[in-house]
Amino acid sequence: MNILIIGAGRVGTSVAEHLVSERNDITVVDTDPQRLRELQERLDLRGVCGNAIQPSVLREAGADDCDLLVACAPQDETNLTVCKVAHDLFNVTTTIARLRSPEFVEGAPLLARGGGFAVDHVICPEQSVTTYIRKLVEYPEALRIIEFAGGRVTLAGVRAGAGSRLVGHRLDQIPTLVPHLDLRIVGLFRREQPLKADGSTRIEAGDEAFVLTRTGSVGEVLGALRERDRPVRRIMIAGGGKVGLRLARELRGRCEIRLIELDRTRCEYLAAELGTDVLVLHGDATDEDLMTDENVGETDVFIALSNDDEDNILSGLLAKRLGARRAIVLINRRAYTELVQGTQIDVAISPQHAVIGELLAHVRRGDVEAVHSMRQGAAESMEIIVRGDRRCTKVVGRRIGELELPEGVQIGAIVRGDEVIVAHGETAIQTGDHVIVFLPSKRQVRAVEKLFQVSATFF
Repeated sequence: MNILIIGAGRVGTSVAEHLVSERNDITVVDTDPQRLRELQERLDLRGVCGNAIQPSVLREAGADDCDLLVACAPQDETNLTVCKVAHDLFNVTTTIARLRSPEFVEGAPLLARGGGFAVDHVICPEQSVTTYIRKLVEYPEALRIIEFAGGRVTLAGVRAGAGSRLVGHRLDQIPTLVPHLDLRIVGLFRREQPLKADGSTRIEAGDEAFVLTRTGSVGEVLGALRERDRPVRRIMIAGGGKVGLRLARELRGRCEIRLIELDRTRCEYLAAELGTDVLVLHGDATDEDLMTDENVGETDVFIALSNDDEDNILSGLLAKRLGARRAIVLINRRAYTELVQGTQIDVAISPQHAVIGELLAHVRRGDVEAVHSMRQGAAESMEIIVRGDRRCTKVVGRRIGELELPEGVQIGAIVRGDEVIVAHGETAIQTGDHVIVFLPSKRQVRAVEKLFQVSATFF
């Protein structure tokens, strides 16, 4: 695909890195020539310096031959204007805009083609991160919770704990160990290396397991792999920016929340917005005396969401040392994400990776309903809608065990109408099925897409 990315900030750079690696033709437009030079030195892409709301700049960037435009400049107004110009003057097929304001909702008349801003899809990293964290609060044992097929199927990432029912046993023993649970372990990682998730593989304590199951069974499935944590009652949030405010709004009334913010003026705004349901504190989350006075040791989940990666890491480590049960930190720089692995911090969240799947679903070939990037972008899970019939596809009418899947790729579940089927080797695929696929390496994406593609010449 010919893809035009507007903005070379953190989100734009992350989008470019993912899409370049999949052999797309990428052009990035930004007003900062130095930033573009650095990006061109690292990645195989073209940079155009200028203001993308100007038609001449878009034309130079190749808007006449653009399949997909992703507008992720810092300002909402820039992204809205770029999408409108790209549609009206260059008839760009698909436009995606990063919009921070909650008042711009995908599908609203204001964003429609024709009379609106011509935005086909909206992405909001702040909301994606908020949703990510809210799921982790709901299931505190998990490392990642991803929903598919309108929330009917869930993929849960969890660190296997010693003494749990499934640890020490082979995968083919799971049906007899937990006969009342319908689940499938589709991915298994040991010391950061992927294992083949077949029947002979034995689960060990410390393994990172990815499990597909019906959404209603997620709690029990997590309990089979590690000891269940008590429900989250007390939360401390460090950082009252856009994500911190969104999260506090979504969780207030359900948990006891304390929010620490360094800027006094912002504190006053937060207190007015959140009311008496949230205790807003003025201070520094890296201050040990403040954290001790505010009883961080009695906190179920400490969440660091400031704009400073170093402060988030330090406050997360401090909270764990003082007794917080779980620490979740927001990290923008990839090097810091890798540095945090192996420390006391339980989950490190990258806003770029939280939102990248929303973009990839529009880039993937075939009928891809959803894509989720996992393990810092190394692995993926996809929801693919099966089209065609037995004459024109390699999957329709065939059992999963007969398919030539790439090494390590697992089909974990099939949604057929209102029915959720946890897949096994004898499960046959039908036209219209929503198939949930786990890929331990994103290098396998093309092979999976090719397998599910409809071909007029296949017999």
